Amino acid sequence: MIFYYSGCGNSRFIAQSIAEAFNEKLVFIPEAQRNNNFEYNLSENEMLGFVYPIYSWRPPHLVDEFVNQLIIKGKLSYVWTAVTCGDNVGETESIFRKELKDRGLELDAAFCFKMPNTYVNMMGMSVDRVEVADEKIAKAKEKLPKVIEIIKAKTAFSDMIKGGLPRFKSNVIGKSFYKWASDKPFFANENCISCGLCVKVCPVQNITLENGRPQWHGNCNTCDACYHHCPKNAIQYGTKTRGKGQYYFKEK
Repeated sequence: MIFYYSGCGNSRFIAQSIAEAFNEKLVFIPEAQRNNNFEYNLSENEMLGFVYPIYSWRPPHLVDEFVNQLIIKGKLSYVWTAVTCGDNVGETESIFRKELKDRGLELDAAFCFKMPNTYVNMMGMSVDRVEVADEKIAKAKEKLPKVIEIIKAKTAFSDMIKGGLPRFKSNVIGKSFYKWASDKPFFANENCISCGLCVKVCPVQNITLENGRPQWHGNCNTCDACYHHCPKNAIQYGTKTRGKGQYYFKEK
């Protein structure tokens, strides 16, 4: 079984690729939360995986909240996680390892995939250039078979890219991220065509259309799926996203 969360598709691609290799069941974490599905019976010696993007050098709050309520019944043979990031992950592995241990689970392996940047809600942060994004995706696809072989062998392994100052990034910047992150600056400009795609792609169903315009309702996980999927680039985050590009994962 593989639990996953994704907003712009990077982590979904990794989760689906690994799931197909093992014929594993995929569970979308936001949907499981909406349905209050936190208890799972796994067959003996089954493997368990977690796939999600890195937000501010930590697992997203949504993932934290899900794991903190998770009940797994059955004797597992192997537990792994695969994360996606733009550059590095800080202390994500140790943070997630502790969260799992609190639920009686031991993390055996942790993998990191560099994928195109998606967070654009701050000055100086934007999507990667097309050639950089394409190179990241190509390297991730090249790495996937190696990760699948490690999981298949049930090998203890870690290749997480911590980057510089990992403790400061994860424990200071990361912990304060959701204190100031808010969906209040989101708005749709005059280019909005009321297509409703933003409502459809929001993983936590935080957006509705009112009088033909999207409205955000305070439960945002800052995945920016609404911004990146908008066909007219009408959705903006205050002035922070003005003139910036868009990206979401799609097979060419």
